[in-house]
Amino acid sequence: MRLPSRAVMLIAAAALPLALTACSTGSTGSGSGSGTGTSAEPAKAKDPNSGLATGTQLKQALAPASAFPAGLTLESDGSADSGGQFLSPAGRKAGKPDCTRLESTSWIQVSGYKGGVSFAQNGYANKTEEVDQEIDAFQGTTATEVMKALRTVAAECATFTDTDAHAKVKLTGGATAGLGDEAYTMTLTSGYWENGTTLIAARSGGSVVTVLSTAGGDNGAASAKKVTTTILSALKK
Repeated sequence: MRLPSRAVMLIAAAALPLALTACSTGSTGSGSGSGTGTSAEPAKAKDPNSGLATGTQLKQALAPASAFPAGLTLESDGSADSGGQFLSPAGRKAGKPDCTRLESTSWIQVSGYKGGVSFAQNGYANKTEEVDQEIDAFQGTTATEVMKALRTVAAECATFTDTDAHAKVKLTGGATAGLGDEAYTMTLTSGYWENGTTLIAARSGGSVVTVLSTAGGDNGAASAKKVTTTILSALKK
């Protein structure tokens, strides 16, 4: 199920002023005979987005068409990024996760986080298969918290009902070695589906890569891992 929900956030972000901070200068008034000392300027606050890639940069790290299975083409309605500016960080939404988000693009939102302060996403599909990719950059240690939340979701969404066929879906998940700083893979299967879905979330520093694949007879496992590996390599450059 294609749901380019992060594109909506991009439109909202475009309405924000390009300059999010303003510099101000202070002046010291002349004292009434109190000497010639000058007050020290306050330390400049550290930019919480320092070192993070913009959406424009993350777009360049997305896996190219060559990393996707043959026969899939780029879906224009699923392509979006946050451009050269950063979005305002959002806290985690508490409560039971909406497990049906695991069926769609931007499935990272099932963690309770809307996404990073910058992002880029797109997807490739044909009539029966799709592979979607997204990269979100987070401030501070939030990326680690996102991964923790996704592991919790795997337990809470062990079984749920899908939105299309209203069929029972089974979810299995586990840590995945060798992908980024940490990674977690989830597999969705149902007796009503022709093929299952593989979801991989992998963290590289402050960025979280999320990939969804239904391509291939292995529930999309091989194609999801190939796209994830390609993105992680690009992020390290």
